[in-house]
Amino acid sequence: MATRHSKKSVAGKKASKHATSRGKAPVIEASSPELLSLARKNAKQVLARRKVSRASREAALAKHAAPFTVHTEVTSMSLVAAADPVATVKSSSTAGYLLAVGDSWFDYPIHDVLTKLDDLFGYNIESAAHKGDPIEAMVSHVGQLDKFSRCLDKIVALGAMPKAILVSGGGDDIAGEEFGMLINDKDLPIAGWNEQVLAGVIDTRIAAAYRLMISSIKQYCQMDLGRTFPILVHGYDYPVPDGRGFLGGWGPLPGPWLKPGFDEKLFLNLPETTAMMVVAIDRFNAMLQRLVQEPEFAGVHYVDLRGTLSNKPANYKSLWANELHPSGDGFAAVAQKFQAVLATLP
Repeated sequence: MATRHSKKSVAGKKASKHATSRGKAPVIEASSPELLSLARKNAKQVLARRKVSRASREAALAKHAAPFTVHTEVTSMSLVAAADPVATVKSSSTAGYLLAVGDSWFDYPIHDVLTKLDDLFGYNIESAAHKGDPIEAMVSHVGQLDKFSRCLDKIVALGAMPKAILVSGGGDDIAGEEFGMLINDKDLPIAGWNEQVLAGVIDTRIAAAYRLMISSIKQYCQMDLGRTFPILVHGYDYPVPDGRGFLGGWGPLPGPWLKPGFDEKLFLNLPETTAMMVVAIDRFNAMLQRLVQEPEFAGVHYVDLRGTLSNKPANYKSLWANELHPSGDGFAAVAQKFQAVLATLP
Protein backbone atom coordinates (compact mmCIF):
# COMPACT_ATOMS: atom_id res chain seq x y z
CA MET A 1 0.00 0.00 0.00
CA ALA A 2 1.26 3.47 -0.81
CA THR A 3 2.26 5.78 2.02
CA ARG A 4 -0.23 8.60 2.41
CA HIS A 5 1.32 12.01 1.74
CA SER A 6 0.80 14.44 4.63
CA LYS A 7 2.50 17.67 3.51
CA LYS A 8 -0.74 19.42 2.60
CA SER A 9 -3.91 17.58 3.47
CA VAL A 10 -6.77 19.03 1.45
CA ALA A 11 -9.62 16.55 1.52
CA GLY A 12 -11.00 17.70 4.84
CA LYS A 13 -10.94 21.46 4.24
CA LYS A 14 -14.20 23.16 3.27
CA ALA A 15 -15.44 19.87 1.89
CA SER A 16 -18.99 21.05 1.47
CA LYS A 17 -18.26 22.99 -1.74
CA HIS A 18 -17.65 19.86 -3.82
CA ALA A 19 -19.46 17.38 -1.61
CA THR A 20 -22.78 19.18 -1.93
CA SER A 21 -22.64 19.14 -5.73
CA ARG A 22 -23.53 15.45 -6.17
CA GLY A 23 -26.19 16.09 -8.76
CA LYS A 24 -28.57 17.82 -6.35
CA ALA A 25 -28.70 21.19 -8.12
CA PRO A 26 -30.80 21.20 -11.30
CA VAL A 27 -29.14 22.16 -14.54
CA ILE A 28 -30.40 25.61 -15.55
CA GLU A 29 -30.96 25.66 -19.31
CA ALA A 30 -30.13 28.82 -21.24
CA SER A 31 -33.71 29.53 -22.18
CA SER A 32 -35.28 28.70 -18.81
CA PRO A 33 -37.50 31.35 -17.20
CA GLU A 34 -35.47 30.98 -13.99
CA LEU A 35 -32.20 31.87 -15.71
CA LEU A 36 -33.65 34.82 -17.60
CA SER A 37 -35.30 36.12 -14.44
CA LEU A 38 -32.05 35.90 -12.48
CA ALA A 39 -30.06 37.52 -15.29
CA ARG A 40 -32.54 40.41 -15.59
CA LYS A 41 -32.54 40.85 -11.82
CA ASN A 42 -28.73 40.97 -11.77
CA ALA A 43 -28.63 43.43 -14.65
CA LYS A 44 -31.29 45.72 -13.15
CA GLN A 45 -29.56 45.81 -9.77
CA VAL A 46 -26.16 46.54 -11.28
CA LEU A 47 -27.59 49.21 -13.58
CA ALA A 48 -29.45 50.85 -10.70
CA ARG A 49 -26.24 51.04 -8.67
CA ARG A 50 -24.37 52.32 -11.70
CA LYS A 51 -26.90 55.12 -12.25
CA VAL A 52 -26.42 56.24 -8.65
CA SER A 53 -22.64 56.29 -9.19
CA ARG A 54 -23.01 58.20 -12.46
CA ALA A 55 -25.16 60.83 -10.76
CA SER A 56 -22.62 61.15 -7.95
CA ARG A 57 -19.82 61.57 -10.48
CA GLU A 58 -21.75 64.24 -12.40
CA ALA A 59 -22.39 66.14 -9.18
CA ALA A 60 -18.70 65.98 -8.31
CA LEU A 61 -17.67 67.23 -11.75
CA ALA A 62 -20.13 70.11 -11.50
CA LYS A 63 -18.26 71.36 -8.43
CA HIS A 64 -14.94 71.57 -10.26
CA ALA A 65 -14.06 75.04 -11.47
CA ALA A 66 -12.46 73.78 -14.68
CA PRO A 67 -12.94 70.04 -15.32
CA PHE A 68 -10.87 68.51 -18.12
CA THR A 69 -12.50 67.89 -21.45
CA VAL A 70 -11.07 64.68 -22.88
CA HIS A 71 -10.87 63.95 -26.60
CA THR A 72 -13.16 61.00 -27.38
CA GLU A 73 -10.43 59.15 -29.28
CA VAL A 74 -7.98 59.14 -26.40
CA THR A 75 -7.47 55.69 -24.92
CA SER A 76 -8.48 54.96 -21.34
CA MET A 77 -4.88 53.87 -20.68
CA SER A 78 -3.57 57.36 -21.53
CA LEU A 79 -6.09 60.15 -20.93
CA VAL A 80 -4.84 63.34 -22.54
CA ALA A 81 -6.48 66.77 -22.61
CA ALA A 82 -7.78 67.76 -26.04
CA ALA A 83 -5.59 70.86 -25.78
CA ASP A 84 -2.59 68.63 -26.57
CA PRO A 85 -3.32 67.47 -30.15
CA VAL A 86 0.06 65.80 -30.63
CA ALA A 87 -0.44 63.54 -27.62
CA THR A 88 -4.03 62.85 -28.71
CA VAL A 89 -2.94 61.59 -32.11
CA LYS A 90 -0.27 59.38 -30.59
CA SER A 91 -2.69 57.77 -28.14
CA SER A 92 -5.65 57.23 -30.44
CA SER A 93 -4.43 54.18 -32.40
CA THR A 94 -5.95 50.91 -31.23
CA ALA A 95 -6.98 47.54 -32.57
CA GLY A 96 -10.22 47.96 -30.65
CA TYR A 97 -11.58 47.98 -27.14
CA LEU A 98 -11.99 44.81 -25.11
CA LEU A 99 -13.85 44.36 -21.82
CA ALA A 100 -13.01 41.47 -19.50
CA VAL A 101 -14.22 39.61 -16.44
CA GLY A 102 -12.37 36.65 -15.08
CA ASP A 103 -9.76 34.96 -12.95
CA SER A 104 -5.96 34.91 -12.76
CA TRP A 105 -5.53 34.11 -16.46
CA PHE A 106 -6.73 37.70 -16.93
CA ASP A 107 -5.17 39.07 -13.71
CA TYR A 108 -1.67 37.71 -13.13
CA PRO A 109 1.56 39.50 -12.16
CA ILE A 110 3.51 40.94 -15.11
CA HIS A 111 2.07 38.68 -17.83
CA ASP A 112 -1.45 37.43 -18.48
CA VAL A 113 -3.78 37.01 -21.45
CA LEU A 114 -4.90 40.65 -21.36
CA THR A 115 -1.42 42.19 -21.16
CA LYS A 116 -0.39 40.06 -24.14
CA LEU A 117 -3.46 41.11 -26.15
CA ASP A 118 -2.49 44.70 -25.36
CA ASP A 119 1.25 44.41 -26.07
CA LEU A 120 1.19 42.02 -29.03
CA PHE A 121 -2.03 43.00 -30.80
CA GLY A 122 -2.71 46.60 -29.80
CA TYR A 123 -6.02 46.35 -27.97
CA ASN A 124 -7.16 48.77 -25.30
CA ILE A 125 -8.59 46.73 -22.45
CA GLU A 126 -10.74 47.48 -19.43
CA SER A 127 -10.93 44.63 -16.95
CA ALA A 128 -12.93 43.64 -13.88
CA ALA A 129 -11.00 40.36 -13.56
CA HIS A 130 -9.64 39.36 -10.17
CA LYS A 131 -7.25 36.51 -9.50
CA GLY A 132 -8.65 33.72 -7.37
CA ASP A 133 -12.32 34.36 -8.15
CA PRO A 134 -14.46 31.30 -8.88
CA ILE A 135 -17.00 31.81 -11.65
CA GLU A 136 -19.75 31.50 -9.01
CA ALA A 137 -18.30 34.45 -7.08
CA MET A 138 -17.89 36.55 -10.23
CA VAL A 139 -21.63 36.59 -10.85
CA SER A 140 -22.72 36.94 -7.22
CA HIS A 141 -24.00 40.18 -5.68
CA VAL A 142 -20.44 40.86 -4.46
CA GLY A 143 -18.84 39.73 -7.71
CA GLN A 144 -17.39 41.42 -10.78
CA LEU A 145 -20.50 42.75 -12.52
CA ASP A 146 -20.45 46.15 -10.79
CA LYS A 147 -16.85 46.74 -11.82
CA PHE A 148 -17.75 45.45 -15.29
CA SER A 149 -20.34 48.23 -15.53
CA ARG A 150 -17.75 50.85 -14.57
CA CYS A 151 -15.31 49.49 -17.15
CA LEU A 152 -17.99 49.63 -19.82
CA ASP A 153 -18.68 53.26 -18.95
CA LYS A 154 -15.00 54.09 -19.44
CA ILE A 155 -15.07 52.70 -22.97
CA VAL A 156 -18.34 54.42 -23.85
CA ALA A 157 -17.03 57.73 -22.48
CA LEU A 158 -14.34 57.59 -25.16
CA GLY A 159 -16.95 57.41 -27.89
CA ALA A 160 -16.23 53.72 -28.46
CA MET A 161 -17.90 50.35 -27.99
CA PRO A 162 -16.26 47.05 -27.02
CA LYS A 163 -15.17 44.85 -29.90
CA ALA A 164 -15.79 41.91 -27.57
CA ILE A 165 -16.24 40.87 -23.95
CA LEU A 166 -13.84 38.21 -22.66
CA VAL A 167 -14.79 35.79 -19.88
CA SER A 168 -12.35 33.51 -18.03
CA GLY A 169 -13.51 31.35 -15.15
CA GLY A 170 -13.94 27.92 -13.64
CA GLY A 171 -10.37 27.01 -12.75
CA ASP A 172 -10.73 28.28 -9.20
CA ASP A 173 -14.00 26.37 -8.82
CA ILE A 174 -12.03 23.14 -9.31
CA ALA A 175 -8.43 23.60 -8.17
CA GLY A 176 -7.25 24.47 -4.69
CA GLU A 177 -7.86 23.23 -1.17
CA GLU A 178 -10.90 21.15 -2.10
CA PHE A 179 -9.50 19.59 -5.26
CA GLY A 180 -9.07 16.19 -3.56
CA MET A 181 -12.84 15.92 -3.15
CA LEU A 182 -13.09 15.26 -6.88
CA ILE A 183 -10.92 12.14 -6.62
CA ASN A 184 -11.58 8.65 -5.27
CA ASP A 185 -8.72 7.19 -3.24
CA LYS A 186 -6.11 5.12 -5.10
CA ASP A 187 -6.78 2.14 -2.81
CA LEU A 188 -10.50 2.00 -3.62
CA PRO A 189 -11.99 -0.25 -6.31
CA ILE A 190 -13.39 2.97 -7.85
CA ALA A 191 -10.02 4.79 -7.84
CA GLY A 192 -9.76 7.90 -10.00
CA TRP A 193 -12.14 10.74 -10.69
CA ASN A 194 -15.37 10.65 -8.73
CA GLU A 195 -17.77 10.83 -11.67
CA GLN A 196 -20.72 12.11 -9.64
CA VAL A 197 -18.77 14.93 -8.02
CA LEU A 198 -16.94 15.89 -11.22
CA ALA A 199 -20.22 16.02 -13.14
CA GLY A 200 -21.85 18.04 -10.36
CA VAL A 201 -19.03 20.59 -10.28
CA ILE A 202 -18.40 21.03 -14.02
CA ASP A 203 -21.62 20.08 -15.80
CA THR A 204 -24.03 21.46 -13.21
CA ARG A 205 -22.59 24.16 -10.99
CA ILE A 206 -19.93 25.75 -13.21
CA ALA A 207 -22.20 25.47 -16.25
CA ALA A 208 -25.02 27.18 -14.35
CA ALA A 209 -22.68 29.97 -13.21
CA TYR A 210 -21.46 30.49 -16.78
CA ARG A 211 -25.02 30.68 -18.06
CA LEU A 212 -25.92 33.25 -15.44
CA MET A 213 -22.75 35.30 -16.00
CA ILE A 214 -23.16 35.43 -19.78
CA SER A 215 -26.90 36.09 -19.57
CA SER A 216 -26.37 38.85 -16.99
CA ILE A 217 -23.75 40.53 -19.18
CA LYS A 218 -26.02 40.36 -22.22
CA GLN A 219 -29.01 41.69 -20.28
CA TYR A 220 -26.98 44.54 -18.77
CA CYS A 221 -25.61 45.65 -22.13
CA GLN A 222 -29.06 45.49 -23.70
CA MET A 223 -30.64 47.50 -20.87
CA ASP A 224 -27.87 50.10 -20.74
CA LEU A 225 -26.87 50.49 -24.39
CA GLY A 226 -29.65 48.81 -26.34
CA ARG A 227 -27.32 46.22 -27.83
CA THR A 228 -25.10 43.26 -26.99
CA PHE A 229 -21.52 42.41 -27.91
CA PRO A 230 -19.62 39.27 -28.92
CA ILE A 231 -18.47 37.26 -25.91
CA LEU A 232 -15.42 34.95 -25.85
CA VAL A 233 -15.02 32.07 -23.37
CA HIS A 234 -12.22 29.51 -23.02
CA GLY A 235 -11.59 26.20 -21.30
CA TYR A 236 -7.87 26.31 -20.35
CA ASP A 237 -5.17 23.88 -21.48
CA TYR A 238 -3.80 20.67 -20.01
CA PRO A 239 -1.78 21.43 -16.82
CA VAL A 240 0.93 19.33 -15.20
CA PRO A 241 0.26 18.75 -11.45
CA ASP A 242 3.94 18.80 -10.48
CA GLY A 243 3.59 20.71 -7.22
CA ARG A 244 4.89 24.08 -8.47
CA GLY A 245 3.09 27.09 -7.03
CA PHE A 246 3.55 30.80 -7.62
CA LEU A 247 7.32 31.42 -7.47
CA GLY A 248 7.63 27.89 -6.16
CA GLY A 249 4.67 28.05 -3.79
CA TRP A 250 6.82 28.17 -0.68
CA GLY A 251 5.46 29.44 2.64
CA PRO A 252 2.65 31.97 2.20
CA LEU A 253 2.93 32.05 -1.61
CA PRO A 254 -0.09 30.68 -3.51
CA GLY A 255 -0.10 27.07 -4.68
CA PRO A 256 0.34 24.32 -5.44
CA TRP A 257 -3.30 23.71 -6.31
CA LEU A 258 -3.41 20.20 -7.78
CA LYS A 259 -0.64 17.93 -6.47
CA PRO A 260 -1.72 18.11 -2.79
CA GLY A 261 -5.15 16.72 -3.74
CA PHE A 262 -3.64 13.91 -5.79
CA ASP A 263 -1.17 13.14 -2.98
CA GLU A 264 -3.97 12.99 -0.43
CA LYS A 265 -5.69 10.35 -2.53
CA LEU A 266 -2.38 8.43 -3.10
CA PHE A 267 -1.95 9.31 -6.76
CA LEU A 268 1.79 9.96 -6.68
CA ASN A 269 2.85 9.20 -10.25
CA LEU A 270 3.18 12.39 -12.32
CA PRO A 271 2.51 10.82 -15.75
CA GLU A 272 -0.66 9.26 -14.32
CA THR A 273 -1.93 12.47 -12.72
CA THR A 274 -1.05 14.46 -15.85
CA ALA A 275 -3.21 12.06 -17.88
CA MET A 276 -6.02 12.46 -15.35
CA MET A 277 -5.92 16.23 -15.81
CA VAL A 278 -6.42 15.74 -19.56
CA VAL A 279 -9.71 13.98 -18.76
CA ALA A 280 -10.87 16.80 -16.47
CA ILE A 281 -9.89 19.59 -18.87
CA ASP A 282 -11.55 17.80 -21.78
CA ARG A 283 -14.73 17.58 -19.74
CA PHE A 284 -14.59 21.28 -18.89
CA ASN A 285 -14.08 22.20 -22.55
CA ALA A 286 -16.90 19.89 -23.67
CA MET A 287 -19.23 21.69 -21.25
CA LEU A 288 -18.36 25.07 -22.79
CA GLN A 289 -18.67 23.73 -26.33
CA ARG A 290 -22.21 22.58 -25.55
CA LEU A 291 -23.06 25.84 -23.82
CA VAL A 292 -22.15 28.10 -26.74
CA GLN A 293 -24.39 26.01 -29.02
CA GLU A 294 -27.47 26.81 -26.95
CA PRO A 295 -29.83 29.15 -28.86
CA GLU A 296 -29.80 31.87 -26.20
CA PHE A 297 -26.03 32.18 -26.52
CA ALA A 298 -25.75 33.26 -30.12
CA GLY A 299 -22.76 35.57 -30.33
CA VAL A 300 -20.80 33.65 -27.69
CA HIS A 301 -17.56 32.24 -29.10
CA TYR A 302 -15.57 29.37 -27.62
CA VAL A 303 -11.75 29.57 -27.76
CA ASP A 304 -10.16 26.11 -27.68
CA LEU A 305 -6.79 26.44 -25.95
CA ARG A 306 -6.00 22.73 -25.68
CA GLY A 307 -2.65 21.91 -27.20
CA THR A 308 -1.49 25.52 -27.11
CA LEU A 309 0.84 24.80 -24.20
CA SER A 310 2.71 21.56 -23.64
CA ASN A 311 2.21 18.92 -20.97
CA LYS A 312 5.22 16.90 -22.15
CA PRO A 313 8.11 16.37 -19.67
CA ALA A 314 10.68 17.68 -22.13
CA ASN A 315 9.33 21.21 -22.50
CA TYR A 316 6.22 21.97 -20.44
CA LYS A 317 8.08 24.16 -17.93
CA SER A 318 8.95 26.65 -20.66
CA LEU A 319 5.24 27.34 -21.22
CA TRP A 320 3.81 26.74 -17.73
CA ALA A 321 5.08 28.96 -14.89
CA ASN A 322 3.41 26.66 -12.36
CA GLU A 323 0.57 24.15 -12.09
CA LEU A 324 -2.17 26.56 -13.17
CA HIS A 325 -0.61 29.53 -14.96
CA PRO A 326 1.31 29.88 -18.21
CA SER A 327 4.69 31.56 -18.42
CA GLY A 328 5.15 34.79 -20.35
CA ASP A 329 5.68 32.79 -23.55
CA GLY A 330 2.73 30.61 -22.66
CA PHE A 331 0.40 33.58 -22.19
CA ALA A 332 1.61 34.96 -25.53
CA ALA A 333 0.63 31.70 -27.22
CA VAL A 334 -2.77 31.79 -25.51
CA ALA A 335 -3.31 35.41 -26.59
CA GLN A 336 -2.63 34.36 -30.17
CA LYS A 337 -5.54 31.90 -29.95
CA PHE A 338 -7.81 34.67 -28.69
CA GLN A 339 -6.64 36.94 -31.49
CA ALA A 340 -7.48 34.28 -34.08
CA VAL A 341 -11.12 34.50 -32.95
CA LEU A 342 -11.14 38.28 -32.42
CA ALA A 343 -9.85 38.76 -35.96
CA THR A 344 -13.03 37.16 -37.30
CA LEU A 345 -15.26 39.72 -35.56
CA PRO A 346 -16.39 42.96 -37.20
